[in-house]
Amino acid sequence: MSIRLVIADDQAIIRSGLRMILESSEGFDVVGEAVDGADAIVQARLHLPDIVLMDLRMPRLDGVCSTRRLSDLPQPPKVLFLSTYHDEGRAFEALDAGASGFLLKDLRCEELFSAIRVIAGGGQVFSPELLRGLLRRAASRIPVAVDGLEAKVATLSDGELNVLRLIGVGMANTQISRELHLADSSVKTYVSRTLAKLGLQNRTQAAVVAYNIGLVNQRDLPA
Repeated sequence: MSIRLVIADDQAIIRSGLRMILESSEGFDVVGEAVDGADAIVQARLHLPDIVLMDLRMPRLDGVCSTRRLSDLPQPPKVLFLSTYHDEGRAFEALDAGASGFLLKDLRCEELFSAIRVIAGGGQVFSPELLRGLLRRAASRIPVAVDGLEAKVATLSDGELNVLRLIGVGMANTQISRELHLADSSVKTYVSRTLAKLGLQNRTQAAVVAYNIGLVNQRDLPA
């Protein structure tokens, strides 16, 4: 089944280029285009995409505000930001708003295809230039007290710690499955159990925990 996409960008040439690139590869269906953040919400309601490819800076409603509103829809799409600007602060705002990824527009076609598939599979993708800074910024915002967190981490099995580490370096479930030679269903179970034991709500928080406790360090992150 194809991944359904809406492209939200105020520049027509960008929208046309992305549509052409995506429709040249199997597995992607561009079901709508939006000229700004407000239109992205209209298109998402109308077409029920799996993912919105979102520009950061747009008129009427920017990408971050649009992402927050999209999260309130009955069937909210995932959001992948594609930006011209290396803006760590705005990238963190996008993450905080619920985005599943933030990449720069100078990426290669295959990198875009891979990122879309990872996000459709439940993963998150951030450009290597931004990932370190995002983890540093998010580290102070994990909603678990340090003492309580240490005790909870101690309850994790070796398998759960391995999964936590791989979440921390940005791997999606399918990538974790290949890395650990586990069935996809087993990885999903590990992820759910790990989040539950740590009292976390999502993979982003889990990645920050992995970074905070030293399970992931600077040299483990993408160069």
